[in-house]
Amino acid sequence: MHILIYSYNYHPEPIGIAPLMTELAEGLVKRGHKVRVITGMPNYPQREIYDGYQNKWYLTEQKNGVTIERSYVRIKSKPKLVDRLLLELSFVFTSLPQAFKGGRPDVIILTVPPLLGTLPATTLGWLYNCPVVLNVQDILPEAAVRIGLLKNKLMIRTLAALEKFAYRTAHTISVIADGFRENLVNKGVPVNKIVCIPNWVNVNFIRPLPKQSNSWISNHQLNGKFVVLYSGNIALTQGLETVIEAAVCLRHIKDIVFVIVGESTALQRLQEYCQSNGADNVLLLPLQPREKLPEMLAASDVGLIVQKHNVISFNMPSKIPLLLASGRPIVGSVPATGTAAKAIELSGGGIVVEPESPQSMATAVHDLYANPALGRKLGNTGRQFAEENYSLEQALDRYEWLFSHIVTNRKSTVGILPKFDSKKSVVDG
Repeated sequence: MHILIYSYNYHPEPIGIAPLMTELAEGLVKRGHKVRVITGMPNYPQREIYDGYQNKWYLTEQKNGVTIERSYVRIKSKPKLVDRLLLELSFVFTSLPQAFKGGRPDVIILTVPPLLGTLPATTLGWLYNCPVVLNVQDILPEAAVRIGLLKNKLMIRTLAALEKFAYRTAHTISVIADGFRENLVNKGVPVNKIVCIPNWVNVNFIRPLPKQSNSWISNHQLNGKFVVLYSGNIALTQGLETVIEAAVCLRHIKDIVFVIVGESTALQRLQEYCQSNGADNVLLLPLQPREKLPEMLAASDVGLIVQKHNVISFNMPSKIPLLLASGRPIVGSVPATGTAAKAIELSGGGIVVEPESPQSMATAVHDLYANPALGRKLGNTGRQFAEENYSLEQALDRYEWLFSHIVTNRKSTVGILPKFDSKKSVVDG
């Protein structure tokens, strides 16, 4: 089968959707499929085109059997709303010529956001008469409006119309959590267009490792420390100030260190917040190379998932499967009714506390520090849950099955994916 993946983010970008789409593409190639990826020049999360990709309009690469067709994107290091729009528009116009280079695909999978990517992918689907699968990682513009990122009423109406167009024109919509499906159905999307395939983790790459003889620990002078780790995107939806304030609550315990790993520009703001609050037990580090990820996770005793109280219910952090697979307990400072809280609770691999409450987070961390047996129990349970529900092989099975069914039948998606017990899993076909 010839599969075209339309994704703005891809390898070598280290976080977000890029590693997931890279694993999906390479996994499908290993199963005998021809896979092409249409993507932009790598720039995330620094918002700067990576070395080796600058000053180029187009570039074709081969990596692990995948053909990667890259195109120019307009990047600003400190983007305003109009800059974000121009970024998406640049990808729309420059990516389409790349998409036509490789012949007719059997199926197109498009990741959103960005929403404007719907336009070239849909155009390609119409011209080639091939189905488009919309892979929804976040629901825009609703999420951006809720957290205050998007306030312009005309822009909100325009994006809402584009969202409606995307759902209407897609053959199938793949969502990563049940909360997404409920949101789409409430917006009038037919339930038979929607399948739920959660994001995954390579459980062979991310696995429980001992803290002993861990070079990442020694390299960062964390020997003998109880490490509380947050790693990933630092954005408006998180509110990392809560983590710093929780660290201040635990300053009297010298063994406990909070480590925040993220994009360098965002860390500068957090550094100032640490200094103003006297948080001398917080270590701020830039994003680590992906090959260091297993060691970094193994260096931790607790993994943090952090959201603000106003994050909408269907936001599902991709860090949850990673932390569960690493065998480390999670402290989730997330809304109790949200998808993230449901995932943590169903996994049995963590503790959910009130969002934006430093004291609640500090109490949960202290409980795990004082009770190592509890941490081990939660970590082991979470690892087992990840193996049973979030493995890359399971995701490949389900996507391969979905693509095969669509190409063969071009009919409703209802009933083609196996049902899972909702009491045991967040995966629900």
